[in-house]
Amino acid sequence: MRQDALPVQEREPAAQRPSKPRGIWTSSIRRREAFDGYIFILPWFLGLLIFILGPFVAGFYYSLTEYDSLLAPQWLGLENYERILFIDPRFWLAVYNTAWYVTAAVVPQVILGLLLALLLNQKVRGITFFRTIFFMPSIVPIVASVALFIFILHDRFGLLNEILFQIFGFVGPHWLTSPDWSKPSLVIWSLWGIGGGMIIYLAGLQGIPETLYEAAAIDGAGALRCFWKITIPLISPTIFFVLIMGIIGSFQIFTPVFLLGGTNYGQAAAGPMDSLLFWVVYIYNQGFFYFRMGYASAIAWLLFIVLVILTLIQFRLAGRWVYYEDEATNR
Repeated sequence: MRQDALPVQEREPAAQRPSKPRGIWTSSIRRREAFDGYIFILPWFLGLLIFILGPFVAGFYYSLTEYDSLLAPQWLGLENYERILFIDPRFWLAVYNTAWYVTAAVVPQVILGLLLALLLNQKVRGITFFRTIFFMPSIVPIVASVALFIFILHDRFGLLNEILFQIFGFVGPHWLTSPDWSKPSLVIWSLWGIGGGMIIYLAGLQGIPETLYEAAAIDGAGALRCFWKITIPLISPTIFFVLIMGIIGSFQIFTPVFLLGGTNYGQAAAGPMDSLLFWVVYIYNQGFFYFRMGYASAIAWLLFIVLVILTLIQFRLAGRWVYYEDEATNR
């Protein structure tokens, strides 16, 4: 007989009906969700373990050994690091070239990317087309972009030198074959991809409430004052992110140098008079040309340490100029 068909006095009270405790149901669901979550992240975790953490630990071990990738490694301790820091002059040349490039390339990337984002943040007809046009170069493969710039900066037949001679009447410099112009040429190439930073800035600019500009306009603030007092503080976290990623990426520059110079019997060319001997280029030559894998691993670990120190310094200094709206609200 159905329970609801019984007289009211004969029905079993709801409180006395057997039911599974709520805590058991909750814990069972949580275990099921946790298990499903672990299954979904398992491919990523295996990739992290095999392709990142594994080589990371192995590289530190090999940096303390003499290893040529063919014979068994022989323990050296800190001898590789001592040789790099106190004996090897080419390492310090690579450090100088890399620091020069980072300083010259990151600042224009940050500033020009922001200015371009400000121009493309206007509400005018067809602005989406222009955003697409300026962003597309950043997704062009590096091989194609380097080939394009070889055509533009060629000493004799380059488009840029041809324009300088035909319009202004003077012969342009040897962009790719002069030790004085090779690094500036690479800086010019790096500006080809400012569209990536422009998109990030654009997202930050569109996240600023319009009411702030309207209130500032009511108070009599001009465009320049709104830029320094509203725009810059509110997109300072975006500037901070682009700055950090730009420094890390510039320190690891390798592919354009490899493509510009090619190889010399397996050794990556480092430009005229080693003017393009960057940190990662030196790692490549030591590891894959001289087969000094232990020595190359030590140089790579020094690069990692330098990047960690620079990043920590930037985070330490960020409190002086990076503005977080949530922090200001909680004060």
